Amino acid sequence: MGAFILWFGWFGFNPGSTLGAIGNWEAIGNIIVNTFLASAAGGVSTMIYTYYSYGKIDVTMVINGVLAGLVAITAGCSVVSPSAAIIIGLIAGILVDVAVLCVDKLKIDDPVGAIAVHGVNGLFGTIAVGLFATENGLFHGGGTELLVTQLIGVSVIALFSFLLTFVTMKLLKMTIGIRISEKDELAGIDESALGVNAYNLDN
Repeated sequence: MGAFILWFGWFGFNPGSTLGAIGNWEAIGNIIVNTFLASAAGGVSTMIYTYYSYGKIDVTMVINGVLAGLVAITAGCSVVSPSAAIIIGLIAGILVDVAVLCVDKLKIDDPVGAIAVHGVNGLFGTIAVGLFATENGLFHGGGTELLVTQLIGVSVIALFSFLLTFVTMKLLKMTIGIRISEKDELAGIDESALGVNAYNLDN
């Protein structure tokens, strides 16, 4: 249910917040089409990939595939063609599953796959602009200038975000702390902080 709400909401987010769509109804229509095609392609490619990788379709991963397609198309939703949107979604749907496995192997606590969905596919989607943009994109004869610009952009953002988060967490760790007690951890933060159980474990 949450995935469908996000999926629906993205049709307000991309067409409603893309600067290239201001006063341009045709652009808004293209953005909506690209958003849908990429998200649907992401879900389909994850479905096929998990079936052939694990012998069964992983429904929760398919949901992440749809979200990965949405994330990946957001940067370029107003500057790529519908066929490119499908390709971006197909790649994102596979990339999210591979990224989840890599994050798990690194023993990073990410139970909902947020790093794979938003981090990895946000990175890929931003770089994809340099590849698939109909104007100046590498695959449209535009050379490497836009691609290099996108690579510099994601590198600066990643470095800034990492350093700011690292310093903030270090300061919090040295002052108020960033972990709950082992007792609260075992009970669950919902019960210890809010006085309610998130799950009925008696059944």
